[in-house]
Amino acid sequence: MYAPITYLTDCSDTNAQARLTTRMAALFGRSPVVLPLGGPAPLEAAGLTLLDVLLSTRLLGEDGFPTVTLVNVAPRDGSWPNGAPFGWFRHGRHTVFSTYDPVLLDPVRRHLGVTTVQVTGARTVLDAAGGPGGWAAIGEPDAVDVAATQFRSLWYLPLLAKWVLDERPVPSSPVELPVPERPDGVRVALVDNFGNCKLTVTAAGLGVTAGDRVAVGTRKVPFQDHLSDVPAGTAALVTGSSGPGFLELVVNGGSAAREFGLRDGDTVDLRT
Repeated sequence: MYAPITYLTDCSDTNAQARLTTRMAALFGRSPVVLPLGGPAPLEAAGLTLLDVLLSTRLLGEDGFPTVTLVNVAPRDGSWPNGAPFGWFRHGRHTVFSTYDPVLLDPVRRHLGVTTVQVTGARTVLDAAGGPGGWAAIGEPDAVDVAATQFRSLWYLPLLAKWVLDERPVPSSPVELPVPERPDGVRVALVDNFGNCKLTVTAAGLGVTAGDRVAVGTRKVPFQDHLSDVPAGTAALVTGSSGPGFLELVVNGGSAAREFGLRDGDTVDLRT
């Protein structure tokens, strides 16, 4: 029996979700929860969501059960021949299989102390699995096809997850997570369905306490500890529910994203 599986992916159309769900069910005997990662900055959204997923396993009042999370974000920016590689790491009892990208993994590096990822090469893993002494009935032509496909999150990532969970001798290399190269400043990690902008800084990091006023671009808004302290129709910064208490730019009863013209990944000019 495998642990419950959540699959976060930017391949989010109905066709892709149907194939991912069915392939995972065929491999694991159970369907995963497949959740889409959309928006203009899926790496930022995926990073915050992964952090929140792992934080949600705390404070259970008991040991709880292990979980498995798969994360796929596949920007084709030319940095890798066929997209970024996939790797895996464990956090306590929980196992994560993810696109290897320093921006995506930076939140778990900074806030959960995840320092190393076991990075894999698809062709190397498939050759080991299907070659002499291997454990899978995968011939060389199929290994070539799976490693070269544009939909590796369907054909390769579920195999990697199953083989690691089955304790197969999957070849991998430990890679220390670097600090990603990115512009300085506070960013919108994601915009939620209410239009609240989840930021990448806490109140302590910004140096504010309740009642302080903060310049957001050309406007000044108050900082409050709770959304309930913000009058209806008013913009404010509040301590949100994500990460270690990341700030959220909100409009009580409205959309901060629309009012301030912000999207996932945007840099926000905050001044105290």
